[in-house]
Amino acid sequence: MSKNKFNTIVIKVGSSSLTTSAGKLDLENLKRIVAEIAKLCQAKKKVVLVTSGAIVAGAEKLALGKPKTIPEKQAAAAVGQARLMRQYEKAFEEFGLTVAQVLLTRDAIADRERYLNARNTLLTLLAEKVVPIINENDTVAIDEIKIGDNDNLAALAASLIGADLLALLTDVDGFYMNNEEGISYLVPEIKTITKDVESAAGHSSTQLGTGGMITKIQAAKICSAAGVHMSIINARKDGLINKIANGGKAGTLFIPEGSKLESRKRWLAHGLQVEGTLIVDAGAESALLKKGTSLLPIGIKKITGSFKAGSLVSIRTETQKEVARGLAALGHEELKELIGKKDVGEAVHRDNLVIL
Repeated sequence: MSKNKFNTIVIKVGSSSLTTSAGKLDLENLKRIVAEIAKLCQAKKKVVLVTSGAIVAGAEKLALGKPKTIPEKQAAAAVGQARLMRQYEKAFEEFGLTVAQVLLTRDAIADRERYLNARNTLLTLLAEKVVPIINENDTVAIDEIKIGDNDNLAALAASLIGADLLALLTDVDGFYMNNEEGISYLVPEIKTITKDVESAAGHSSTQLGTGGMITKIQAAKICSAAGVHMSIINARKDGLINKIANGGKAGTLFIPEGSKLESRKRWLAHGLQVEGTLIVDAGAESALLKKGTSLLPIGIKKITGSFKAGSLVSIRTETQKEVARGLAALGHEELKELIGKKDVGEAVHRDNLVIL
């Protein structure tokens, strides 16, 4: 793969990009996006589509207006998912392409066996030249029905399969920041997600609704840790998907700080929920980052959170900078008894640890 020319691509389409001004499913834009994806497939690129829009499609069919309660949203999602997939299937069939529906929830990624099953399924579909279409299983995932959720889902999917690029299609031209005069400008490229970038994600200059850009920055962090490029582009401008896939410039490109991680390390970095924190001293930080050692209890200064052996813990410096994540060899109560002690085994074995 040449620089910034991507072969395995995850494309996420937001609800706003699939909704008309009247609040109905925008079939015209759906078909246009499918046509662009078909061009990628014809160029022998592998594409996974993560789509929002099920609730909108279902609410239109049920004449619900805008669903307000969780049961209404779940009912709309159940009806809309079938309707949405039917439209995608019809659109892709015009280009001789087969699609597959994949519904995921966070626990499917957190469980290692289910993670591997999902990964193997997606990779097999791609090998068979099928376009997997992923969505959150909204009918059962109560906490996941919120604005921007599919940004993180798409980033996890990109990490899951070791994609080269995640393209987030949205209703603005990219990521905006303000200059010293307070005037918004489009940032073409971001290599490091600084505090200024995070602050700008919550600013009105991003031109998105509540949470819209914040979740995209969260997705960018996941991609950066996994060695995946991420781009934010306008979903309603023709040709942009193929342009960025072939190394062209459009929107905002987030460049990962590290190299691509192998599958297990990607799972450790973002597949699990963090259940505790280990604060380490400078010596332990140096040993982890420079020597690739296990984390020993002697280097731990403080433990927060309640966790069992095998739980994911965040490893941070005394200034709260997160440097690694890993699976705790012991529960929090046992580990607290060993803080600062020598020759008592590992707190986190290096095989179960990923540097961030």
